[in-house]
Amino acid sequence: MGRAPLPPGSPLSPGSSVPPIPGAAARGLPQQVQPKKDVPEQRTLVVGRGISVQGTVQDAERLVVEGTVESSMITAKELSVMPGGLFRGGVEVENAEIAGTVDGSLTARGSLTLRATGRLLGKAACRRLKVEDGGQITGQLEMLSDDAASKPSVSAPEKSASAES
Repeated sequence: MGRAPLPPGSPLSPGSSVPPIPGAAARGLPQQVQPKKDVPEQRTLVVGRGISVQGTVQDAERLVVEGTVESSMITAKELSVMPGGLFRGGVEVENAEIAGTVDGSLTARGSLTLRATGRLLGKAACRRLKVEDGGQITGQLEMLSDDAASKPSVSAPEKSASAES
């Protein structure tokens, strides 16, 4: 049993604008609901609970994992692995919040937050680290420096110094 199409000009028909809210002006409310224009929209990929994704993810600024994601390498701005979520593979992000499981390699150029339910298995690198009581790290962890070039260098044999130049 199908629904009858909406008549043209109906408030819910495609392409129509949101109708004015009756009495809104009298209450000091805006006449129409307007989307916020000052907040930049992030391209977000949400892998829901019970869903499994395998392969490459491109052009996602934010990846939210509630199900399972397996990928060789993902680059995004933010990674959130929710409780029960599993990310397996490699990922490079600005900030990561792990409340589920990450199995592989994770690089967070900014901060890495491991929640009480979070598990990190494998290799991780980050600039700032926060681990809640109960969060687990099994593997290697490297703390990234803010600016390696500004730190004083240690004397090294001339051969090593010229190899780095």
